[in-house]
Amino acid sequence: MPGNSKRILNVVTNVRHYSDPSHPTGLWLSELTHAWHVFEEHGLEQTIVSPAGGHSPLEPRSLKFPNYDKTAKEWRSDPALMALLDNTASPNQINSADFDAIFFTGGHGVMYDFLDCEGLQRITREIFERGGIVSSVCHGYCGLLNTKLSDGSYLIAGRNMTGFAWQEEVLARVNKLVPYNAEEEAKKRGTHYKKAKLPFVSYTVVDGNLITGQNPGSAKDTARKVAAALGRS
Repeated sequence: MPGNSKRILNVVTNVRHYSDPSHPTGLWLSELTHAWHVFEEHGLEQTIVSPAGGHSPLEPRSLKFPNYDKTAKEWRSDPALMALLDNTASPNQINSADFDAIFFTGGHGVMYDFLDCEGLQRITREIFERGGIVSSVCHGYCGLLNTKLSDGSYLIAGRNMTGFAWQEEVLARVNKLVPYNAEEEAKKRGTHYKKAKLPFVSYTVVDGNLITGQNPGSAKDTARKVAAALGRS
């Protein structure tokens, strides 16, 4: 690989509905497209992985105003980009040494398949322990909740971080659908959970090589901070 090349691994969900199959969910598209656009602008090479590999379904609510913006529309209208979400890599196809950063996207689907994916945990741990960037936006932090370092401690323990707040779950009227309270679970693992004073505003927390954004509106800023951490500001 070229010496100046920087590569980032974007993580998306394979889950298409809540525990109740009558309620669809999936990838919150703009969280990927906003970050992808920023990473692209900063010259980062990108790959998409999912817990099971293959297709990543889209969260229907992310395809409606005001969430469905220019970058999301452009992605859906581009067959080559949509094909990337039909053919994501699986963790066992990924060599963590090839990547300088990992970025966990959100959408409520990730609450189910990010949490205990050992392959993603391995990749995340290896990137983090060699000083690479571990990052997430919104529910993406569910992929960090159970990730442990080589010494057996939780990666997020004792660190400052953020992610979709319980208050935001309530305001989004999905608090009775979600399988657990992600904010509370993060706190149980010893993280110093932070959130914005107001719900749904952009908010990002940087703690060394851990960079996290609170909600969908935080994707661009989180991605910019990842790019800066990789020397691409």
